[in-house]
Amino acid sequence: MIAHLEGRLRHKAPDHVIVDVHGVGYCVYVPLSTFYDLPDVGSSASLHVHTHVREDTLQLYGFGTAAEKAMFLHLIAVNGVGPKLALTILSGIQPDELHRVVLFQDRQRLQKIPGIGKKTAERILLELKDRLRLPAPEPPPAAPSAVSDEDDGYADAYSALLNLGYRPAEASKALRKARGVVAAVTEKPTLEQLLREALRILA
Repeated sequence: MIAHLEGRLRHKAPDHVIVDVHGVGYCVYVPLSTFYDLPDVGSSASLHVHTHVREDTLQLYGFGTAAEKAMFLHLIAVNGVGPKLALTILSGIQPDELHRVVLFQDRQRLQKIPGIGKKTAERILLELKDRLRLPAPEPPPAAPSAVSDEDDGYADAYSALLNLGYRPAEASKALRKARGVVAAVTEKPTLEQLLREALRILA
């Protein structure tokens, strides 16, 4: 069973990569979170790997961190969750955030991920609650304190960026920059203005 691969990155796509190890190219399926952190094609890459074996196929799933691989294994152990859906989940939510979602049984957050309906979300939350034995995570960061509670445009833009899959730290950083840019044009930025500028910065 292959548990780890290290070699030259020969091909890189959002859903899979090919890693050349001593002349042998291994096709490895990856979540978006791992894809974003991979180096350029031609560079050396290292992946934590799960070998998924069925009667008619053998597939490799790779992850940039041990935490991602561990969460993937927890997910595919859930009734009705296969490797493809597990990758989709990890593409839309980081392991530490998923831990919080399970801890607080936040079904709505899970349902924002493509392919996750109400019943599937409830089953994942129920089964992972029993499987996960990790330290309780810190509470999710709130919108920056420099913004008042009445600034709904900022708070809504921050929430929208999280729902799009951006990490809390990068969403906050982008919005701080966006607020400075938009503030030079208007005294009270709207949600649309902040979100448009933040997405431009993140891109």
